[in-house]
Amino acid sequence: MHPPTEPADSGWLDRPGGARLYWEESGSPAGRPALYLHGGPGSGLGRGGYRRRFDPARYRLVGLDQRGCGRSTPWAVDDLAHLDDLTTGTLIADIEALRVHLGVEAWLVHGVSWGSTLALAYALAQPGRVTGLVLTAVTTGGRDEIDWITEGVGRVFPEAWHRFAGDVPEGVRVVEHYARLLRHADPAVRAAAADAWDDWESTHVSLDPGWVPGPLHDDPRERANFAALVTHFWAHDCFLPGAEAVLVRAHRLAGVPGVLVHGRRDLSGPAITPWRLHRAWPGSELHVVESEGHGGDAEMELTRRAIDRLAEPSPRA
Repeated sequence: MHPPTEPADSGWLDRPGGARLYWEESGSPAGRPALYLHGGPGSGLGRGGYRRRFDPARYRLVGLDQRGCGRSTPWAVDDLAHLDDLTTGTLIADIEALRVHLGVEAWLVHGVSWGSTLALAYALAQPGRVTGLVLTAVTTGGRDEIDWITEGVGRVFPEAWHRFAGDVPEGVRVVEHYARLLRHADPAVRAAAADAWDDWESTHVSLDPGWVPGPLHDDPRERANFAALVTHFWAHDCFLPGAEAVLVRAHRLAGVPGVLVHGRRDLSGPAITPWRLHRAWPGSELHVVESEGHGGDAEMELTRRAIDRLAEPSPRA
């Protein structure tokens, strides 16, 4: 990985609906523009470890706390009445507004987990603004992926599954049930649902040796915000239904340099997802790390190498 760096600039971008988006920029102002899209939905930029995947001498790197989380305001849990206005299309519009605000013509986009879905959706919506994609712990937001992570994988963890879904009415999608609970009028109901969601995600997120399930979010508010955003997007198939599904449109990415990095032990997101995407996306590369799950150290090192390889100006730029 590259040495740690700190943001050289940061700010907020005011958007419709009262949202105020936090962004930060690091690296060289003269470098190749790049955008990092975090996971979740709702994880935020965190402590900035993503910056170590980019050579600060060769990239002008932008990070964005997506609407409703991180340092952006308001958080989803503080604005549940307007949660229905938050869609993948909204986030794509936010990204475009930030690109224009920063004077970027086009950029390399790197996304992890949910960030890979958003990166793909953005590239399909704005193909002239993306010079390449590097995606790690790959997801595409398809209903089969969502139903697997919220229901199918319960066959592997039946004890945790019973705790998580034992009270869900028959015939109701588990993710839709939790999406409703996380918008319940009673704060106690929302808190209990957030705790249950966090416990379930911690259970299945990794099969790496030495992984010990435990709270993914220690702060109760952060836990509730993350769960509210994830269930909102997943209950709506990431707002990419039918003909809008990423895999249905992936052939349109032909000509866009793309690198997919995924862990074989990623039980939450089986390797069939990046494999299908790779087969549908002419010219893409697929790298599967046999020893890791959802975004391990070796995956991040492969990601860093891919980003380094794409540091030279794109012939499409």
